[in-house]
Amino acid sequence: MTSTTRLTVAQALVRFLAAQYTERDGVRRRLIGATWGIFGHGNVAGLGQALVEYADVMPYHQGRNEQSMVHAAVGYARQSNRLSTHAVTTSIGPGATNLVTGAALATINHLPVLLLPGDVFATRPADPVLQQLEVPYAGDVSVNDCLRPVSRYFDRITRPEALIPAALQAMRVLTDPVDTGAVTLALPQDLQAEGFDWPQEFFADRTWTVRRPGADPVELAEAVQAVRGARRPLVVAGGGVHHSRAEEALAEFAEATGIPVASTQAGKGSLRWDHPQDVGGIGHTGTATADELARTADLVIGVGTRYTDFTTASGTLFTGEGVRFVNLNIAPFDGHKLSGLPLIADARSGLEELAEALTLHGYRVDPPYLTEYAEDKQRWEHRVDACFEAAEPDVRPTQPQVLGALDAVVDESDILVNAAGSLPGDLHKLWRTRSVDQYHLEYGYSCMGYEIPAAIGVKMAAPDRPVWALVGDGTYLMMPTEIVTAVQEGIAIKVLLVQNHGYASIGGLSESVGGERFGTAYRFRSGDGRYTGAPLPVDLAANAASLGMRVLRAKTVGDLRTALAEARAADTPTCVYVETETADTVSGAPPAQAWWDVPVAETATRPSAVEARKEYDRHVSTRRRHL
Repeated sequence: MTSTTRLTVAQALVRFLAAQYTERDGVRRRLIGATWGIFGHGNVAGLGQALVEYADVMPYHQGRNEQSMVHAAVGYARQSNRLSTHAVTTSIGPGATNLVTGAALATINHLPVLLLPGDVFATRPADPVLQQLEVPYAGDVSVNDCLRPVSRYFDRITRPEALIPAALQAMRVLTDPVDTGAVTLALPQDLQAEGFDWPQEFFADRTWTVRRPGADPVELAEAVQAVRGARRPLVVAGGGVHHSRAEEALAEFAEATGIPVASTQAGKGSLRWDHPQDVGGIGHTGTATADELARTADLVIGVGTRYTDFTTASGTLFTGEGVRFVNLNIAPFDGHKLSGLPLIADARSGLEELAEALTLHGYRVDPPYLTEYAEDKQRWEHRVDACFEAAEPDVRPTQPQVLGALDAVVDESDILVNAAGSLPGDLHKLWRTRSVDQYHLEYGYSCMGYEIPAAIGVKMAAPDRPVWALVGDGTYLMMPTEIVTAVQEGIAIKVLLVQNHGYASIGGLSESVGGERFGTAYRFRSGDGRYTGAPLPVDLAANAASLGMRVLRAKTVGDLRTALAEARAADTPTCVYVETETADTVSGAPPAQAWWDVPVAETATRPSAVEARKEYDRHVSTRRRHL
């Protein structure tokens, strides 16, 4: 007879989660490392009580915003190579819907996170309950259904015994390198507290093996043939290189073949910045070196990339005559993009197999090609030096000079977290990545507000390393509240807060597309009703200090260098606050080296929009569809 244990649904779920493990390459680790939660009537008596009951096996972290809790879990998951993540529990209503943005971010970036929102009563003793959405045409719809399109797996558990297959499916998806993303188990509040006799086997330790599938022999042979026939091949390294921990395999492949490696935002750091084959970021925010190689490449070898519009310059970058694509990707969906030859495999396994086959054939690019991109790379690095350098220490820095000052104090142990604004473009072009996980850019969803909570999650996964959240004033105002969490938990993140009085990135984009920077500055209204008056008297440094963070103010380049060094040595949460000069008054980062398609008004009377449309039509005419 099967042994059973009587527990509530919430208690059973917490015990189950505490017994789940992943294993890859012989290394075993816990899958759900902790649970974040904000409690309300939809989960306080269920999951809240269960987390108290089993506090010895399931660590709990208190958050301030439900979206932020997801970001923290995602940051932890990425730093853990997707082999471990956190769960997030909320009440019903706004607590649950606040999860949607974080869930979308996780799913788009293929990063695992388990969401456990409370739901309305399964038994419907009172209808409606507080915060319930009434849908006249469907009795089984709640606000949690908003999570369906942004989840890789969704289930609403309306009976205790249904938790068993749903929980197993949830773990399968979380640990699947192809399907992983946000997983949602919606839990009606009455169900969470309901008792049930659970089979003891449900709580036994369970290990989920994270696969490393090799390439199909036919696909591998076709890929080898394509590479052997290429004179100007280029590797595009995406986030899949990092997820697979294929950086060493990529370095060996590049060194053996001499093929240059460009990187997407997610793939930057796949090679160190000073590796001979690394040519920097690619696409709209890429380097001149990488983008020129892309324009003249006859073969593009995509490794773990989704080929987003920033990477392809909206279809205008890979324009070489007869250019073809080989797409090494664990996901068939991405492997077939751009009409490429699919090489469906784990990134590390596929690179090792491809390198071995090419070595047998003695393949290596011609020496003039090596010389060409090495010299181009050297010229680009001189441009980086010029951007980073500040002639006088007593002047207000530009944003690139802020990055230059940070570059001077970090080493390979530091981790930089960023997601949105003008910083991603400058970082992709200019940052000199020293380790495989130093560059943590969330650019799949590019979500403002990600940086501070994600840095907390990263620091939890890498407690002995300096972790920097790089934020602009626009991003900071979106979601500074998890500073309180960092202070409460003693999580010594470093926040580099750059004040440029508005949405600088969108302001520049607005100007380029005829929008005249409308509505992008943080300023008072002027006489014509526009936001062109004096800057707002908002003191973000004081705000950070009011939330409990130590704040260092830097007015000049010299101040900044001192403050960054002090912050790096700090063992408490510390913020460095600096106002920057704008690109209008001092030299900024190099301009975009490739286009990005943001449609411009086809009809307009204002001269700026008319001229922008002419430029837009010129770029559109260069777009190429790869068929």
